Amino acid sequence: MGIEEFGGGQHEKSDVLVVTTNDIPGYRVDRVIGEVFGLTVRSRHIGSQIGAGLKSLIGGELRGLTKTLVETRNQAMERLVEQARARGANAVLMFRFDVTEAADVGTEVCAYGTAVVVSPHA
Repeated sequence: MGIEEFGGGQHEKSDVLVVTTNDIPGYRVDRVIGEVFGLTVRSRHIGSQIGAGLKSLIGGELRGLTKTLVETRNQAMERLVEQARARGANAVLMFRFDVTEAADVGTEVCAYGTAVVVSPHA
């Protein structure tokens, strides 16, 4: 598996800028739209659970589970961007992930932040 399978984040040409900061250097916030989020819940695959159990006996990275979590985070982020765009935002500030167990059957990943409209400083 290549490095691209273990990373994520935003595509370079996205029309909605997503940042983890309170502001964006060179831009001003013209309007705050409010909280947006993208949510997904993934169930555990029994094969990966068995493989993870065996791997935990000898140590090392659980590559299958890592890849699944990356895919899950990317899907949650895509949903966040879709929601922000639908509400008229062109940026999301204070972007974060929240990851929790969902009733012992899967993993819930929520991407959230504040949708805003920004414009370059004049």
